[in-house]
Amino acid sequence: MAAEAADRLRTYRGKRDFERTHEPAGRPEPTPHGSGAPRFVVQIHDARRLHFDFRLQVGDVLKSWAVPKGPSADPGDKRLAVPTGDHPLEYEDFEGVIPGGEYGGGTVIVWDHGTYEPLSHDRGGRPVGFARSLAHGHATFRLHGTKLHGEYALTRFRGAEDGEEAWLLVRKGPARSDGHGTPDPRRARSVRTGRTLAQVTADGTD
Repeated sequence: MAAEAADRLRTYRGKRDFERTHEPAGRPEPTPHGSGAPRFVVQIHDARRLHFDFRLQVGDVLKSWAVPKGPSADPGDKRLAVPTGDHPLEYEDFEGVIPGGEYGGGTVIVWDHGTYEPLSHDRGGRPVGFARSLAHGHATFRLHGTKLHGEYALTRFRGAEDGEEAWLLVRKGPARSDGHGTPDPRRARSVRTGRTLAQVTADGTD
């Protein structure tokens, strides 16, 4: 498991100079981040393009997607999610400024985090492992965050063989007129420190 996780982080590490960025390199021999339910984190990333990063713990890594408009609590919203590669579990706590010239240079805040409950089943109603459900292109799960709650689904609608792989992130349930979307990322505050993107940029540290 540890060797497999280290291999999955090879691309992540190869894109970064850890003498310049405060991002975590990941442990040489990864271990599960805490105990109990798997973790999730949603970060706002003010890079070349402002977007949200949606990350789910799968084994010893965080599977990650860039969500331009962010996750929505409104089931009527279908949000594009583009895979961005595995990240170390320690990335759940990362907040700060990635230096210019580094991969993903810009400011990051932790907008939400918590645990999630895998919900995927096969046609016979038997539970399916979460990694397997993602490999098959459809996974359902329930978020237990500070801001996000309820059942969501990730569905792949375009594979890498057709160009850039792309998924949809959708809140499950009937569309509601009272559903609320994602707040303005420029005004949103970190669930860790209460800071906005502008405040973290001004501080210049994590």
